[in-house]
Amino acid sequence: MFAAGVATFAGLYTTQPLLPLLSRRLQVGAGASTLTLALTTAALAVSLLPAGWLSDRWGRVPTMTVSLVLSAVLGELAALAPSFAALLVLRGLQGAALAGVPAVGMTYLSEEIEAGSLGASIGLYIGGNALGGMSGRLIAGVLADLYGWRVAIAGVGAVSVLCAVLFWQIVPPSRGQAASGTRPRAALAAIAVHLRDRGQRRLDMMAALLMGTFVAVYNALGFRLHGPPYRLSEAAIASVFLVYPLGSASSAFAGRLADRIGRRRVLPAGVLVALAGVAVTALHPLALVVAGVALLTVGFFAAHSVAAGWVGRRAASARAQASALYLLAYYVGSSIGGPLGGVSWTVDGWTGVTVLAGGLLVCALLVSLALRVTPPLRAPAPA
Repeated sequence: MFAAGVATFAGLYTTQPLLPLLSRRLQVGAGASTLTLALTTAALAVSLLPAGWLSDRWGRVPTMTVSLVLSAVLGELAALAPSFAALLVLRGLQGAALAGVPAVGMTYLSEEIEAGSLGASIGLYIGGNALGGMSGRLIAGVLADLYGWRVAIAGVGAVSVLCAVLFWQIVPPSRGQAASGTRPRAALAAIAVHLRDRGQRRLDMMAALLMGTFVAVYNALGFRLHGPPYRLSEAAIASVFLVYPLGSASSAFAGRLADRIGRRRVLPAGVLVALAGVAVTALHPLALVVAGVALLTVGFFAAHSVAAGWVGRRAASARAQASALYLLAYYVGSSIGGPLGGVSWTVDGWTGVTVLAGGLLVCALLVSLALRVTPPLRAPAPA
């Protein structure tokens, strides 16, 4: 599952450090170049529920295996795309193929792993997600600097192929899955129940607003650092993603703090840290720009981890559907925020990006404050 996480998120975010290069080489605008990421995340989002239903009928392991192999092959084909339009189509197909792992991974672990080891196993899987997201961007940035965007995408694709083969060879067969058919109507009915709950709707809004901000800033950051006065190479721009481990640490810390003092207090604090980070990026010294991005990353992961954990605790039933709805909002936010970041950069440079990101985070702060006064659904496990 660690290998599956690496492959999934390396493939998903391959093009993020390449956006300025793609814009120049393929002669498209900043906003258009972000579609290579936005379409991938959008396709993943809309494929989450169908992938979950497929795994109910076909099995967890076959679904994840096909997902990894197919997405790796599509990643390599994307490196050969003859045009920008073909690249977008292949990236969209890759996003749809990738959905099998995030839609099924947590469920597979909960069914197969002994209860006393489940937390450690999920931690290892999430660690693979974080490492994949960071390493995919770093590998792509370094290879693009040396050999161009096609080799960069192919290089990340090779990592995905290796991880897919490793997963295929060593994954234990599913033994804990109960016999089940595909029940989309029941799942949709459960989602409708969650959508009627104010608290779940607000948590889903948090997911979209937080991820929209995060991707908008990171997408536009490459254009800013590539231009004057910084003029950084693709490899140097990709190295900014080394702040990701700070986000992993803040996620764990925020979870422990939420257990001690409550999610209602920690969630707004995470949003405020992210907002402070966006404000710091408006300064001009490179060190302060990177520090601001680091603050944004810390605040984003802290708030996201608290909100994601809150979803399962708040759901009175059908927790899998509640989590799927949260993930759907999360990736929809990415698909919308990413292109908006590129458009904001084109219209008004970094000022436009900070206004967009700041506005989204102010909305997230208001939602988090609304969640503070949202009554819990269940007394035994207060949200």
